Amino acid sequence: MDYEVVIAGAGPVGLLLACELRLHGVRVVVLERLTAPSNIIKAGAISGRTAASLDRRGLTEEISKVAAAAAGTLHANVKALFSNGKVLGGHFAGIFKLTGMGGPAMMIGQPDLERILAARAAELGVEVRRGHEVTVLEQDDDGVTVDGIRARYLVGCDGGRSSVRKLAGFDFPGTGPTITGHQAMVELADPEKLNLGWHRTPVGMYAFGPTPGRILTVEFDGPPENREVTLEELQASLRHVSGTDVTITKVHTATRWTDNARQVTTYRIGRVLLAGDAAHIHSPFGGQGLNTGLQDAMNLGWKLAAALRGRDDLLDTYTAERHPVGEVVVDNTRAQVALLRPDEQTTALRELFSELLDIPEVNERISAMMQATDIRYDVGCDHPLAGRFVPDLKLGEQRLAELLRDGTPVFLDVTDDEELRKAAGHIRVVTAECPEWTEPVLVRPDGYAAWVGAAAEGLRDSVERWFTPTAAA
Repeated sequence: MDYEVVIAGAGPVGLLLACELRLHGVRVVVLERLTAPSNIIKAGAISGRTAASLDRRGLTEEISKVAAAAAGTLHANVKALFSNGKVLGGHFAGIFKLTGMGGPAMMIGQPDLERILAARAAELGVEVRRGHEVTVLEQDDDGVTVDGIRARYLVGCDGGRSSVRKLAGFDFPGTGPTITGHQAMVELADPEKLNLGWHRTPVGMYAFGPTPGRILTVEFDGPPENREVTLEELQASLRHVSGTDVTITKVHTATRWTDNARQVTTYRIGRVLLAGDAAHIHSPFGGQGLNTGLQDAMNLGWKLAAALRGRDDLLDTYTAERHPVGEVVVDNTRAQVALLRPDEQTTALRELFSELLDIPEVNERISAMMQATDIRYDVGCDHPLAGRFVPDLKLGEQRLAELLRDGTPVFLDVTDDEELRKAAGHIRVVTAECPEWTEPVLVRPDGYAAWVGAAAEGLRDSVERWFTPTAAA
């Protein structure tokens, strides 16, 4: 084998997955079609849950520096947006009422995040080959051959138009596009003609800010013909949906998108797996695509490393755990498009939905869905906290986030139980008091609880289920 894993795509998802694999010593190469990183505007923030996950790999400091650099004007715009009494929080279809956001989001553009992940990948010894598009893929019982490169596994992180997905023959059902959307960073001759925030109009929707110069438009006129965007097209779209004669003087970066919503039926075919947009595509409403993809990588990395050491069966849990999450995102973005349509029936529906969001239980439910804080994986333990994301607990002088930096599991012995420590076997044990978490917990590398309880037999079963190599390793 030339490598143990080939990853197609050097975006944030592919780079994070490569970093996860290198923490376990996996020989990995990343193939990227583009010859240089893209500066096209995409996601502008990571959710609180994703920020917590990246903190567990020691990336928060660099991300915070970038976020702080642009904080001044951004915070002023955010303050102005919500000075009229709206709730400072997330939105659903431009209805800004969501409050339970699962921790503070971090405002960082996708190109900046990609740069940070690329630097970390380089530190870990990841080889990235740019200008290399995957065109030939063959797999057998022992491995895969990708454009002449031989490896045990291939992971497609190569975006919504994934070559890996097509070459491997994944089914990709869903719904077709109905809208044309634009997002861009621009300079305006007369920005005062636009109002900050999201605005549904009689012909579509536009958003202005909160990042200075950021515009977004949605027109319900069918899908775009191509992805090239001109200043003239942006200006025509912005004037159309805003009802103003605003003038764009310069375009820094722009993209065209739609609401094509699809998801593969399985995230794995043999030795080929998919993550991120290669596995699920949808409109960008709510900024969920980047976060979902990064969480795919966190879920897959340690399992794929274990598969290389004899635990191929763990890869089946990747689809089982992540496919339902992707399905929720695809469906809620469809619902957001429906709530944005510029007709009287939709206006009535939006008013009703807005009223429902004033009910705390409804708000919490939608907020948790948008931030993926309601996830509970089936880990084979019936404790209500098992399968949930474990918060950043304080354990003596250390935080849980610091204990997970090397990407390996840890058993938190918060009751000082010798029998449980023995049952943990080869798993690293940390014994410490923790007033905010009073039950022993086995934490997976992705930060989710594999087991919670007090019975040594249950802990032994969980360690064997998730972390014991097979004899073939």
